[in-house]
Amino acid sequence: MDLGFNEAHVLAISQAICLYRKAQGIDGPLFIGIDTHALSTPAAATALEVLAANGVEVMLAKDDEYTPTPAISHAIICYNRGRSRGLADGIVITPSHNPPQSGGFKHNPPNGGPADSDVTKWIEAKANQLLADGLRGVQRMGHAQALKASTTHRHDYLGSYVSDLVNVIDFDVIRGAGLRLGVDRWAAPGCVTGRRLPSTTSSTWTWSTPRSTPRSASCAWTGTARSAWTRPRLTPCRA
Repeated sequence: MDLGFNEAHVLAISQAICLYRKAQGIDGPLFIGIDTHALSTPAAATALEVLAANGVEVMLAKDDEYTPTPAISHAIICYNRGRSRGLADGIVITPSHNPPQSGGFKHNPPNGGPADSDVTKWIEAKANQLLADGLRGVQRMGHAQALKASTTHRHDYLGSYVSDLVNVIDFDVIRGAGLRLGVDRWAAPGCVTGRRLPSTTSSTWTWSTPRSTPRSASCAWTGTARSAWTRPRLTPCRA
C-alpha cells in the first residue's frame, strides 16, 4: 500500500497553499473542514499550525464538527458574494469520491471549488520544492498557539448550510407528500448534517446508521506530493 498521506506532505501542501494565496492576492478567510477519516483530524491540526504561522484568517468548524464538502463551498461562495477583494478560499480534508483507503487534502479557490488543474499543478510543484528542500521553507507554530491565534475563528458550517436549503428546496412539498425518506449516512459528515435536517423538514426521516464512525489508518514517509492531493493510506473498519 502506498502510504503517502503523511505529515510532511500536509506541511508542504499547506505552505504551498499559503504561497499560492499570496501570489494570487487571496487575503480573505480560509474555510477548512474535515471528514471522518482517522487522519483528517491530525491533518487539520497540522494545516492550522502552518496557516496560523503564515497569518491566514482560518475558519474552523464550530465544535470541531465534521464538515461536508458542499458546506465548505457554500461558506466560500456566501462570503465572497458581492466582493471583489478580500476573497475567501478553503481546504477540504477528505478523499471525496476516491477509494476509502485514500486520504485527501484539497484546495478550494474563491469560486467554491474544486480547484482547476492549473491551480493544483502550481501548488503541487511548490509543495514538492518544499519537500526537496527538507521543509525549510515551511512556517509553523505549535498547535495550542495556533488555536489561540487572533487569526483563528469558528464558523457554523452546518447551521449556515442547512438553514439555506429552504432557498433551493421546497420543503413544504416534501411535508405535504407524506413521504417517508430513508437516508444512508454511511460514515461521513452526513452523520452530523443529518441531525439538523428533521427539524428543518419533518419527522419522516429514517437513518440507516446511528452515528459517525472514524476509520482507522496508519501513515509513513514516501516520495513526492501529487496533484490530486489523494494518498492511499487507510483501511476501513466497522464499529
